[in-house]
Amino acid sequence: MRSIWNGSISFGLVSIPIKMYSASEDRKLDLDMLDVHDNARIRYKRVNEDTGKEVEWKDIVKGFKKDDAYVILEKEDFEMANMKKSKTIDIEEFVEEDEVSDLLFKSPYFLEPQKEGGKSYNLLRDALKKTGKLGVATFVMRQKENLSLIGVYKNALVLHVIRFSEEIRDPADLKLPSTKVSKKEVDMALSLIENYTTPFKLDKYKDVYNKQLMKIINNKAKGKKSRSKKVDTTPTKADDLMAKLKASLEKKKKKSKAS
Repeated sequence: MRSIWNGSISFGLVSIPIKMYSASEDRKLDLDMLDVHDNARIRYKRVNEDTGKEVEWKDIVKGFKKDDAYVILEKEDFEMANMKKSKTIDIEEFVEEDEVSDLLFKSPYFLEPQKEGGKSYNLLRDALKKTGKLGVATFVMRQKENLSLIGVYKNALVLHVIRFSEEIRDPADLKLPSTKVSKKEVDMALSLIENYTTPFKLDKYKDVYNKQLMKIINNKAKGKKSRSKKVDTTPTKADDLMAKLKASLEKKKKKSKAS
């Protein structure tokens, strides 16, 4: 892994030098965009809007349009905007894990201690483990302020970048039904959920889509045609809901007995 951010975590007066690594990776197949006429690869170019000529990365700067002109920003300008947050992940408070909605989570990053930070790193990790709490922190990365939560995953500190409140849309704009459900239906749904409840084991779930897509690719390369399976997506009618719940429960019970 290659570190993507170097700095330190601070809580109280304790400062821990760390390196940050992406904790996840893209699982998509590496597909190229091609011209349908001759299968030639499509390339994207950075083109000057006025001259039509390609511009090299070294000649590109960032600017903010103010009135009719651009204010050009240098690397130092971004750092000066908040020097501390560009270098430090400052834990401002601690919260209970179940107080944070899953909707807020965006990207996970592993944190690794740098030289002389080992003991204080282990101190924070063990304290978070024991309390079951998460540290709330803000920091700047790639010219953007990030709100984050710091917790523990498999003996390593992990930082989760989460969304600010203004990034969450209001669900009041959704057209949600006002249809009432009966107590019997709710009780049956609760029973079904209880029967399907098991300890969460991440390794049990595999990315099968890429595997199946690769099989289609290999078949096409050999001139074979893959067959598609029909999927029933018929909506359950309101008056069939109880019957479907009962059938689902019976199916689960039979499966449990068989295993």
